[in-house]
Amino acid sequence: MTIDPILINQNSNILIVDDTIENLTLLARMLKDCGYVARPVPNGRLALQAARGEKPDLILLDITMPEMDGYEICRQMKQDPFLKDIPILFISALTQTLEKVKAFEAGGVDYISKPFQFEEVKARVETHLHLHKLQLGLEDQVERQVKEIVELQMGMIFGLAKLTEARDRDTGRHLERIQILCRRFSEELRKNPLFSNQIDDKFCDMIFHASPLHDIGKVAIEDKILLKPGKLTTEEFEKMKQHTIIGATTLEEVQYRFPNNEFLNMGIRIARWHHEKWDGTGYPDGLSGVSIPICARIMTIVDVYDAVRSKRVYKDPVPHEEACEIILSERGTHFDPAVIDVFIQLQNELDHIWKNQ
Repeated sequence: MTIDPILINQNSNILIVDDTIENLTLLARMLKDCGYVARPVPNGRLALQAARGEKPDLILLDITMPEMDGYEICRQMKQDPFLKDIPILFISALTQTLEKVKAFEAGGVDYISKPFQFEEVKARVETHLHLHKLQLGLEDQVERQVKEIVELQMGMIFGLAKLTEARDRDTGRHLERIQILCRRFSEELRKNPLFSNQIDDKFCDMIFHASPLHDIGKVAIEDKILLKPGKLTTEEFEKMKQHTIIGATTLEEVQYRFPNNEFLNMGIRIARWHHEKWDGTGYPDGLSGVSIPICARIMTIVDVYDAVRSKRVYKDPVPHEEACEIILSERGTHFDPAVIDVFIQLQNELDHIWKNQ
């Protein structure tokens, strides 16, 4: 990637911080003559204010100033997420090696000694603007590539999850619906102070992508059980319940190679525990209350709602109002009361989502 030096000047603004008005005026005039937007300020307080008001492309920073020296200004900028990536060039009359080391430790990228030759200042400004633009371009390229890879991985995982559905033509767009419903429950549940430390934007995105894995273990359940039109026998139901363990175990084998993958960690929790019940009568582990991960508690109510409303080989679909009555009757037994509260709040929206997916 190359950048024309002429283009570096276009729209590039440089913040100049120096309490000596003569230096400030001289640098500003010279930089303007080179085509830059020069913004001179005489102290640290105004420098921080100016930088936050309009982010500069580069900063020329003096060290010896009253109230706040250049080191402190630089440190504060590097601690600010909005300003931390701006290249800062110190320009100072201090010539001792220790002072220069302190400048780099504070976060500076270069050090120009006074009295300065403007050709040197110009060359270093152009160099660091060029490097900064290259870095930003590289970061954008890496971000795009990472996004493409993640989207490809999510697409492949979703495709694998759809293989489970393919054996049952009655499930329709089950996975697409539960993705949307899980996200909506998460978005509303995070407003409850009880969950503010557990649910954030990342959680909402994660459960959207991980929820299709909930029944992935059903690929190992034989058709005569999975597609049986009538009620399962006790022995058949015990085999059916194994899909939770099979799904979680399969994902754990992948997790072994990627132990810090949060997506897999959530997928395992959902796959294993989405049939647990609030009162401890669920399966496979008989977990109860808050010992059931919140992602699984959300998945439980979404899965039941969708299953009740859908046609299955063993039952006819149930209308929205009746499905709501069934779910509300199991508050505190099958379902977490806090999640039921969100269900009540979203009732009409759930019906709309279900009908339009």
